Amino acid sequence: MLRLAWLDARLAWNATMYPRQVVTLPTNLLWTPGLSIREALWTDWKDENPQATVGQDGHVEVNLALTTEANCDFELLHFPRDQSSCNLSFFVFSNSVQELEFQVQVTNEIVSIKREYVVEAVETQVLKEQLVPCFQVTLSLRNTALKSIIALIVPGEGLLLADVCGGLLPLQAFERMSYKVTLLLGYLVFHSSLVQGLPSSSSCNPLLTYFFTVLLLLLLLSTVETVLLAGMLARDTLRAGHSPSPAPEPDPKDPRRGGEGSRRNWLEAADHVFLLVYVASVLCTQVIFVAIWIWATCKSDPPPGMDGPHGGQPSMWQGGLKQLTSGQGVGS
Repeated sequence: MLRLAWLDARLAWNATMYPRQVVTLPTNLLWTPGLSIREALWTDWKDENPQATVGQDGHVEVNLALTTEANCDFELLHFPRDQSSCNLSFFVFSNSVQELEFQVQVTNEIVSIKREYVVEAVETQVLKEQLVPCFQVTLSLRNTALKSIIALIVPGEGLLLADVCGGLLPLQAFERMSYKVTLLLGYLVFHSSLVQGLPSSSSCNPLLTYFFTVLLLLLLLSTVETVLLAGMLARDTLRAGHSPSPAPEPDPKDPRRGGEGSRRNWLEAADHVFLLVYVASVLCTQVIFVAIWIWATCKSDPPPGMDGPHGGQPSMWQGGLKQLTSGQGVGS
């Protein structure tokens, strides 16, 4: 809701001759500042010809209701716990800055909205060094999507914990390989839907995208290690089974045993070492991710118009501007 008020001395009348204090007139009979929103994709003005209240001293008030869909630059690095600012810049292209000067104030009347983002604060400012009068409304937005955290982080951490626990299964057990492959396939399906569900940004992609990619690499590395060591162990077992004169199985407590027993012990020792290194790697990735999440910052690249050699705010044209009206001010 926009409430515009300004003083137009041409509309004042003599109170002794016309005792009425205020009159109501359609805005198409008066001068009104035609507002345009720079970031708006579309704007729906609820009333194309609202009524204006005119006082006997020329004080004019107009209430405008509008709905707009705007293009906002969200800082998605910490999604889904991100905080962003959305700007709405109102311009008046029918007048110059020498004719109009905005005096703006804003009130946040949003009480409760069941959406992912909530409006924490609303601020206004008058933009300087512009060719036409303008003011800007800044909305401070905060993401409260607890549902996204539960749906994204909890399944990923659960699969990673299940993979670590799967390393406790014996290497020679066939269930371990099927268990690892099942986890990997399940996470691949989860990862493909996750990448499509996360928002994308040209400059600052969400940290969760990199985090879940690292988890995928860890699961892949764990599965490859299980397949390689289990394959080597199974090959030795098959080679011993196809031997023409199989020797009696050596006693595991016999220090003189060799061949298959020593190779199996070597594979089991390598698997145990890998499990310890894998657990340490998982813990390190979690600590590094938390540290990056707390201290990492990222600013989106400026628009092409702001980044070019002739970009930025336009300088005030110092040529002669014809003074159409005098003594007018606009407030919102």
